[in-house]
Amino acid sequence: MEVLSYLIPISLVMGGVGLLAFIYTVRSDQYDDPEGNSQRILNSDYDDHPKVD
Repeated sequence: MEVLSYLIPISLVMGGVGLLAFIYTVRSDQYDDPEGNSQRILNSDYDDHPKVD
């Protein structure tokens, strides 16, 4: 039972670090537009060799 006095605080600290990392990624807009690149790759407006009018 002594091991729980070490494992519980370690798990709480690791969970807190994970929560802070998640909050940081949300606030820095890393999840802003997850499907944007997949839509842009199909759009001909962003072609490497655009049509000349």
